[in-house]
Amino acid sequence: MDRLSEGKSVIPKEEGFVVPENYFESLHENILKKMDAEETKVIRLNPYKKYYYAAASIAAIVLVVLGLNWNTAEALTFDDLAASDIETYFENNEFDLSTYEIAEVIPVDELEINDVLENRFAEENMLEYLDENIDDFEALNLEDDE
Repeated sequence: MDRLSEGKSVIPKEEGFVVPENYFESLHENILKKMDAEETKVIRLNPYKKYYYAAASIAAIVLVVLGLNWNTAEALTFDDLAASDIETYFENNEFDLSTYEIAEVIPVDELEINDVLENRFAEENMLEYLDENIDDFEALNLEDDE
């Protein structure tokens, strides 16, 4: 603070850098000499780039081959379907087939007489059906107590 109040400047009066004599006159010639004299060696920044591409392409091919073979499972056949799945399919989808057309498709060799004549219902299935679909269960009482 004392220097500022005295009026002395901190900045030097002379320049700090000096250019040598005839520097700018011989600059062009010096640059041309250096360019002609030295042949510089070029260093590639990515010398292994082609190897990276080759490794990436091989990895992609391996992934594609594994991906295609991963999902190859045995083809499903009609025998693999459960009977309940088939019944559910026919119940949920409407077909314009008559009973005669369905009878033509069913193989007769596999049918038994009990399949046609007798319906086997479990008692609890009937009670469950009646419980869900009948509002007045007492109206179904078939005894002659009245």
